[in-house]
Amino acid sequence: MLTQSLNAKAINTQISGGKVGPAVHPVSDQFGAITGHVGLVATEFSYHKDEEIYGEDEPAEYVYQVVSGAVRSYKLLSDGRRQIGAFHLPGDVFGLESGATHRLAAEAIIDTTVRLVKRASLEKAAGTDVQVARKLWTMTASELRHAEDHMLLLGRKTAMERVATFLLEMDRRLAVAGMMALPMCRRDIGDYLGLTLETVSRALSQLHAQGILGFSGARQIVLRNRQRLHNLDA
Repeated sequence: MLTQSLNAKAINTQISGGKVGPAVHPVSDQFGAITGHVGLVATEFSYHKDEEIYGEDEPAEYVYQVVSGAVRSYKLLSDGRRQIGAFHLPGDVFGLESGATHRLAAEAIIDTTVRLVKRASLEKAAGTDVQVARKLWTMTASELRHAEDHMLLLGRKTAMERVATFLLEMDRRLAVAGMMALPMCRRDIGDYLGLTLETVSRALSQLHAQGILGFSGARQIVLRNRQRLHNLDA
């Protein structure tokens, strides 16, 4: 929760289309382009591993972007099970809601820095600037597309197809020099894919035995045969 985060470090920075404090943003930055275009003020907060950024049903007063680290958005079901809706990686925008409150909660997966802008300020800028409105629409449409893909994954794909889809997604978003370092644990992956921890581990072991992927540490994966993985996803 933003107002109760005792471990968060707040740094107010004026976005002016150039540098944003000392932070480094190595990815395409649509969010920075919006705030820089209209001269909005962004604030950076740092969160420790597993620290809550905002809770389910809390007022959606801010829009967030991951600067470094990773964030999971999730919902706790009445029986205590957790469904992760999305993983947000550096450059990703999250917390953009259609209603007045957050539908999901958000937590830092690892030590994470996010920057945020007041939602009211963005909405005001979108009301007077066509470019801002178009970029916000693009981000909203991207979230909708992800939600539709995730619904298909949960509803129609087998366990192996789900794991293959996840690996291809992370390969596209995370891979550096042929290797992806996953910030999330296998339990997180299972809660994202609607699978048990044991099923995720078994699927990864099978892919390793088939020579489709290799391990270079607990969470470092090398895809050795993307075409075979694509065939499984299909």
